[in-house]
Amino acid sequence: MLMTFSVYRLASVLAVTTMLGIGILASARAAAFPPLNHPATQEQHPGKFVWADLFTTDPAAATAFYTGLFGWTANPITQNGKAYTVFSNAGRPVAGLAPRPPSNTKRPSRWIGYIAVKDIPSVLKLVTAAGGQVRAEARDFPQRGAQAIMADNEGSTIGLLQSSSGDSADDEPKPGDWNWFELFVKQPQVVAVFYRQVIRYDMAPDLRTERKNDFLLSSGGLARAGVAPLPDRADAKPGWIGVVRVANIDETLARAVKLGGEILVAPRPPAFESRFAIIADSTGGAVGLVEYVDNANPANRP
Repeated sequence: MLMTFSVYRLASVLAVTTMLGIGILASARAAAFPPLNHPATQEQHPGKFVWADLFTTDPAAATAFYTGLFGWTANPITQNGKAYTVFSNAGRPVAGLAPRPPSNTKRPSRWIGYIAVKDIPSVLKLVTAAGGQVRAEARDFPQRGAQAIMADNEGSTIGLLQSSSGDSADDEPKPGDWNWFELFVKQPQVVAVFYRQVIRYDMAPDLRTERKNDFLLSSGGLARAGVAPLPDRADAKPGWIGVVRVANIDETLARAVKLGGEILVAPRPPAFESRFAIIADSTGGAVGLVEYVDNANPANRP
């Protein structure tokens, strides 16, 4: 499995992951989305999280934060007349930043992950039947492929991506790569069934935790994401949180604070051969961090 942390540690901070809009990059230049893979691959891994977009009203601050934190490089472009920034890790595109106009109500930035699918139109047909909503219909982009955004049966937003350059290999995530995605909801089993119906995940209880309502979503024999219960508090809202692998979590946390971020969940002693933390970036967006202990690769565990 590609999972590297104790999922119950996330529950206390889910309430901070709320939607936000964003401004426009003045320095963007005309270009198209880069392909997900160059050169193109012949691989397809439906159910794998292959991309994530950050929505923020302060793109300059968010760009400075993530390039400083993870060493990502930022490439401002214009896609269909709108500003966009592509973040790359060691030369490989891994995430984007999508500006939106400022809001009268200050809200934190928000990451939205994208799940690889083979046929977006077929998947979208299943969304409403399973109790979800299509938030953004499928659109084709040169080089990138087709993208759409949906909400599940508790309203959590997630993207779909049908890559025209194939999917990346199921290798061990490198520092700076997305490592895991976790979903917190009111009814984990009901929502896990939604994703089984729509994405065709294999669904199974997560036997590593003490709770009876933690689930793993798998495809191709690998765990892709987790579904866990919301914390028992009035302000907790359903939503996804993405986790990035880092080489040294203590050094990364120190950089995050210097860059204007905040530590929401500090790392505890290692669990499942990893150390885990959650931060808010300088614009309020929540993201998880994980460090493999002794370079342990969870994918090799039984």
